[in-house]
Amino acid sequence: MAKILFVMTGATYWTLKDGTRHATGYWAEEFAAPYKALTEAGHEVVVATPGAVTPNVDMMSLRPSMAGGEQGALELEDTIRSAEVMRRPLALSDVRLEDYDAVYLPGGHGPMADLAVDADAGRLLTAQLASGDPLAIVCHAPSAMLATRIHGVSPFRGYKATCFTNEEEEGVGLASRAPWLLEDELKDKVGVDFSRGPVWEPYMVEDRNLITGQNPHSAVVLAERLLKILV
Repeated sequence: MAKILFVMTGATYWTLKDGTRHATGYWAEEFAAPYKALTEAGHEVVVATPGAVTPNVDMMSLRPSMAGGEQGALELEDTIRSAEVMRRPLALSDVRLEDYDAVYLPGGHGPMADLAVDADAGRLLTAQLASGDPLAIVCHAPSAMLATRIHGVSPFRGYKATCFTNEEEEGVGLASRAPWLLEDELKDKVGVDFSRGPVWEPYMVEDRNLITGQNPHSAVVLAERLLKILV
């Protein structure tokens, strides 16, 4: 069975353009759905965060309106509660990539606050991309690609990719308040070949060993793709 590294945000808030703090963390579905699918298939998951901080779930992602109803919210909570790996994360600085068969980054607005500027996250993504082993990144987590730039140039330049779109950011009411928009930054500063699907619909892009997903509902699709690759 395979061993998969989940690189996760340790942030609890995201500072908006006006200086206010927006409570955040990781998005429940983006952790729980892949975690459940991979572990039920017999694979091992290890979590790593900046400074080995325990990941903080964005409470909005556990609202029934965001989780497919009361039952969906309860199932997400049960999965998160049962995931012991969340309570003993590694520090990103201590990760040895050779110990893992794949790397996955769940989103939420948290990565915009820490992974986007974390040198260890940048180093790990650069090394994983070069390794040829699977690198799956969903929603806001592609912001970690910003940390891969050296003298303004990212190894992800020219790769086909997607992420949480400007239109979806507008849909959650944060586009006008955000200090920057992820879609714009990936296109302008990383130089990815960006594409997208309809808002809130699952959408996945695969280019060589890089697999990216647009939004929370895309996490399940990425997990299914990883399961096929890891067989």
